[in-house]
Amino acid sequence: MKSKIKFGIIGCSLIAKKSTIPAIITNKNSIVEMIGSRSITKAEKFAKEFDCNKFGNYEDVLKNKNIDAVYISLPISIHEKWAIKAAKAGKHILCEKSLTLSYASAKKIVKECKNNNVKIRENFVFKFHPQHKKILDIITKNKIGTVHSFSAKYGFNSLFSNKNFRFNKKLGGGALNDIGCYLISACSHVFKDLPTSVFCNLEINKKFNIDYRGSILLTFSKNRTALVSFSYNDYFQSTYDIWGTRGLIRTERAFNVSKNMKNSIYLNQNDKIKKILISPANQFQLAIEDFCSKIKHNSNNNFEKEILNQALIMDAVRRSSSKNSVIKIKS
Repeated sequence: MKSKIKFGIIGCSLIAKKSTIPAIITNKNSIVEMIGSRSITKAEKFAKEFDCNKFGNYEDVLKNKNIDAVYISLPISIHEKWAIKAAKAGKHILCEKSLTLSYASAKKIVKECKNNNVKIRENFVFKFHPQHKKILDIITKNKIGTVHSFSAKYGFNSLFSNKNFRFNKKLGGGALNDIGCYLISACSHVFKDLPTSVFCNLEINKKFNIDYRGSILLTFSKNRTALVSFSYNDYFQSTYDIWGTRGLIRTERAFNVSKNMKNSIYLNQNDKIKKILISPANQFQLAIEDFCSKIKHNSNNNFEKEILNQALIMDAVRRSSSKNSVIKIKS
């Protein structure tokens, strides 16, 4: 068994710099072996910042035989290309969300990973924050009764700019791919199921030709529904509610929780509100720890199933918006 998982970094993004690379470094089971960028100058700068003595381009990272896994943080439109290259090079893959722009693309990536016996995960780190485990425990213990409704909001005011990848359609930009995906992942995480149908409305910015605001109604079996909204042009929100027959759970901040942030969830029962404090946690580091553990112990996982389910829903949502109609989902 490997003592530490050696990571190669493909893409010197802001999220890599601020959160993921520090999480890899501070995790006891992983180290940064090499940093790759299109720009060797940028790769060298990143490498110096994180005391890494190896750097190069993306291909250099994949050719490095000491590397066990890669972290891919590139524009969504080229995730497929580099995920498949990484799989063929025998590297496990941790890829930023959204992994792909289509269900067909997700199937190609997952097939290549299976063919080369490597693991791949779409990096929804929020699920590793302890507040979500606590919420699932409350639901499992039937404290709010039968759950039938999930509602969520995630968004912020963003400065529209040609320099921001979020507003570049060719790079996979748009609010759905960037933040709406969190809400789809969250309701699937809570309901442990695929929706049977979706209806989506996306508002399009004509200058940039990308969606900047949207809402989705997802219908699940057993009369369960999820209503989620996301935006690049509204007051900051990062929350969800779960409504049951005997109570309601409300998050304070569900998705972008910094490592030193104290957080709370609220349990509404019998006309009383109980505030449950959640200790600060580094969700990026917890995600890295879990990924490394799965690699080291060659554990069975649901990574591929989660990826395919997420991509299937996202495809249905896109089609619903373009056709302005309800789209049924077949698992």
